[in-house]
Amino acid sequence: MPEKLGVGVIGAGGIAFRRTIPAMLKTKNVRVVAVMDPVDVEKVAKTFRIRRYYSEIEPLLEDPEVEAVYIASPVHCHLEQIEAAAQAGKHILCEKPLARNLVETKKAVDICRRKKVFLQEGYMMKFHGAHQMIKGLIDEGRLGKLVYIRAQLSCWYPPIPGAWRQDPRTGGGGALIDMATHLLNLLEFFAGPIRRLVALTGNLVHSYRSEDASTILAEFKAGTHATIDCFWCIPDEASRTRLELYGAAGAVFTEGTIGQSVGGKAEGIFGLGSAGYDAAQSKDVVRKFQLLPFKKINPYQAEWEYFAQCVLDGRAPEINGPAEILRMAKLVDAAYSSARKKAFVSV
Repeated sequence: MPEKLGVGVIGAGGIAFRRTIPAMLKTKNVRVVAVMDPVDVEKVAKTFRIRRYYSEIEPLLEDPEVEAVYIASPVHCHLEQIEAAAQAGKHILCEKPLARNLVETKKAVDICRRKKVFLQEGYMMKFHGAHQMIKGLIDEGRLGKLVYIRAQLSCWYPPIPGAWRQDPRTGGGGALIDMATHLLNLLEFFAGPIRRLVALTGNLVHSYRSEDASTILAEFKAGTHATIDCFWCIPDEASRTRLELYGAAGAVFTEGTIGQSVGGKAEGIFGLGSAGYDAAQSKDVVRKFQLLPFKKINPYQAEWEYFAQCVLDGRAPEINGPAEILRMAKLVDAAYSSARKKAFVSV
């Protein structure tokens, strides 16, 4: 049997309960040893048939079979829990955003470095089969020079009493830090580092403290332009979570690949860009896009398989590892700074 990494879950509700624990249980090199949550943890343990469960973090970190932890608690708890896990010698995969700001992020990365434990952040969308396929097309030159990318992730998130994401003191911010970061991470995977950006943030519908609206315009070092639109005030049924990539030789569109899903649809058109100028500019013609097949990969399972193998092999994660963790925190810091200044900020 393949070697398995013993993992303890810190914060077993929310995304851990809905997505990550089910994926971890299917991951060939992961063994979920214990779960911890201050609320209904026994229910979680019974649901997934996990023998050991705790309502506090200390006994989980003292468990000798726990070699690594998955932290999926509210963001304001992350730094303290990362520090405790690192002190206990446990490797860490922490949900995004890893911390509320750049200062906290640097502290988390530093203690993991000093205690010689591995740290990875939970940006799982680059593991999605469609996004892996698109990355291959870009690298093969099928789109030509990458010109423009548009990425969309929105939902309806009305005021909920006690919701930590709706207060920047506990979540670090709103739609930008919670959702736009997923797309910043994904677009840098496609197009390389961003050179500069500007963000619009605000509350268009909901009255809580965190922003419910975020739009980012970015320019990449390679020259590519991008827009990222993320809202907590657009009904789920009205948003198709589209991803659009345009190059000088073709384009790729997806629907439903951004988010927590395995599937979605992708289509593309290639072999263009060599014709002369068409003075007629008829835009009502049928474009010859083709459906693009891709491997159905559970992104949560894939990120855990990658992280676990890194730990078992004794090598630090490069995907979403410390360098990318700091990079994402700097992008978030720049985006919020640009929103306050109402001006582009270099990254």
